[in-house]
Amino acid sequence: MLNHIVIMGRLVRDPELRTTQSGVSVTSFTLAVDRDFKNPNGEKSTDFIDVVAWRQTAEFVCKYFGKGRMAVAEGRLQIRDWKDRDGNNRRSAEVVADNVYFGDSKRDSASGDSYGSPPPYGNPAPAPSYGGGYGGGYGAPSAEPSGFAEIDDQDGDLPF
Repeated sequence: MLNHIVIMGRLVRDPELRTTQSGVSVTSFTLAVDRDFKNPNGEKSTDFIDVVAWRQTAEFVCKYFGKGRMAVAEGRLQIRDWKDRDGNNRRSAEVVADNVYFGDSKRDSASGDSYGSPPPYGNPAPAPSYGGGYGGGYGAPSAEPSGFAEIDDQDGDLPF
């Protein structure tokens, strides 16, 4: 039998690290996952999928991910049966994540998330400028392509 799932979406809130009584790290978070197709109104629907991560994966998620950050969760689908406060039987599905990966770069997620708040990891450093002084914008003739410069290779070492 095979139970393998991969989902990609944005975190709807910051994950919180908890520990079990035996000291095992665990976190749960929800990913907003857009559907591939549009509804009759021309809009994409979104599914909110619960994800649980354990041990080092939980610690990694809590350290590097925050609300609005794009994440890829890989693991297995788990169905849980439980009783609510009124004693009714309930069933819920969640992804138990073996691995969680970045679904965007820090720079991409900082440009604005769909939930209206900046990510918790701060603003990215400004992009380096590689202008070589050659000019050469769009449509302008130049000796070098725009944004590139000749590297002097006297000693064979890379300049970085």
